Amino acid sequence: MYIRYQFKKNHLEAWFWLVALISLAFTTPGQEPHFTLCPIKNLGFDFCPGCGLGHAIMFLFHGQLANSWAAHPLGIPAVIILLWRSISLLKRDIKFSLSKPTTL
Repeated sequence: MYIRYQFKKNHLEAWFWLVALISLAFTTPGQEPHFTLCPIKNLGFDFCPGCGLGHAIMFLFHGQLANSWAAHPLGIPAVIILLWRSISLLKRDIKFSLSKPTTL
């Protein structure tokens, strides 16, 4: 029973990143945001090193590489890193669940 709980708990991070990337892929780029979740912007500061990353990923998924680079240069590496992290978490947990026999 513990292995099943651990299996689901470790997948939470992987599924979070995959759902976030999929939601950005289906968002229309170029629309003005109505609100922001950025705590630095909400505190009133103009500069935030992470702002524009979501727009860069949206532009990337829509094939607009120049706009993606202009929005944030780390958009392309962020997608690669998040996909690699998610896949490695899922593969590790599947190997773990297959190698240890479960007892009831």
